[in-house]
Amino acid sequence: MSDSLHPKDHAERVALFRAQVLGPILNRTLVRGELREELECLSQRRFRAPDSNTTRTYSVPTLRRWHQRFRKGGLAALAPASRSLGSALALSESKRELLLEIRRQHRCVSVTVILATLQDEGRLEPGEVSAETVRRLYRRNGLTRLSKRRAKQDLDGRRRWEAEHVGTLWHADVCHGPTFSLGKRKVPVRIHAVMDDKSRYVVALRVLDHEREIAMLDLMVEAVRLYGSPEILYLDNGSTYRGEALLTVCGRLGINLQHAAPYDPQARGKMERFWRSLREGCLDHIGRIESLHEVQVRLSAWLSERYHKREHASLLGRSPGKVWTERRLRRIDEAGLMTALTLRETRRVRCDCTLSVGGMDWELSERFLAGREVTVARTLADASVAPWVEHEDLAYKLLPVDAVANGKLRRKRRGRKPGIDAVDFDPTTVILDVYFGRNKGRTR
Repeated sequence: MSDSLHPKDHAERVALFRAQVLGPILNRTLVRGELREELECLSQRRFRAPDSNTTRTYSVPTLRRWHQRFRKGGLAALAPASRSLGSALALSESKRELLLEIRRQHRCVSVTVILATLQDEGRLEPGEVSAETVRRLYRRNGLTRLSKRRAKQDLDGRRRWEAEHVGTLWHADVCHGPTFSLGKRKVPVRIHAVMDDKSRYVVALRVLDHEREIAMLDLMVEAVRLYGSPEILYLDNGSTYRGEALLTVCGRLGINLQHAAPYDPQARGKMERFWRSLREGCLDHIGRIESLHEVQVRLSAWLSERYHKREHASLLGRSPGKVWTERRLRRIDEAGLMTALTLRETRRVRCDCTLSVGGMDWELSERFLAGREVTVARTLADASVAPWVEHEDLAYKLLPVDAVANGKLRRKRRGRKPGIDAVDFDPTTVILDVYFGRNKGRTR
């Protein structure tokens, strides 16, 4: 399952990106004043839009419009609509981006100094733009000037927070365990876990030797299949969890995917506390490790018999297992999971009606598809389901290539029956007639 899952088109990619930008506020009930504060905070952050090589900010009105669209129509309402280009602006896009980028990196510098410097360098013409116009540009993008003290300090004071209901928000993370020897190979221990925020109940835990995105995707699907779907999935900011696979699947399942701020372990305090409990209660006491399965079994036993049954001070003396019984999760049937986890890509069928999918060769019974470009579909929800081909609104089964069985089949020779208007042409018969001196009345 190393293939990544991609959005079906650019519109879905943009919609997923906008939902990710609004992530921190989509599942919260905010009054107007609180919503304004949250939007202003979001407007000061930089985001990289799909198919863009630069980061940028979004104004409060833009963010509010996206928020209203999502409330009314969900993810589909965030997809961009075709629109006219409108009238030209006073500044080109490159110059506006230059002004915004300077302010992002130098929040204490005044507009007057910025304009004077750019004009002296020749990057702006004198009088090309007024200082007030630039100030309005900065205000719209939440880039007002800050004092040196305010620029250096964290303006958003840290507060303790918790999900309103059990099952609303899940944390997911990976813990680096010890390394053990397996023959001549060094095997790292990577513990992947998904934990409910409100109850601290660990809904899934798996021990692997890597930390790829597909591993977290498999773990999340396992938990969703077992318990249902949360509203929010909260992940680390690492590149492992910023691929398109998790983003696409969460968007299709209606899960709001959020990432912690970079280099801010305090933002993931509950997950960090769980890792500490896991190390102190079990992992540090495992002796010589013989296999990943051994670590998996011991950690699963510790979860079931110790962690989930122990009373937690943060839960007011209740155990995670007890609080977890109050969960509220949206159930997703197997058909919904299959749809959300379906991967599609374009392939050309080989001349022998075979193609490669997931590192394995498959063949088609429909010989007319040889040499044609087709859509190959496969689901990551169930490894036992074979991939299939979609072509002109029809689906065709793919079968594993059996070269031995194919070698025993008799090929059918394609002979063309002579028709009424067939041209009389038989070179070998003519040679025989000449050899034996036979004359069948052929004209020369």
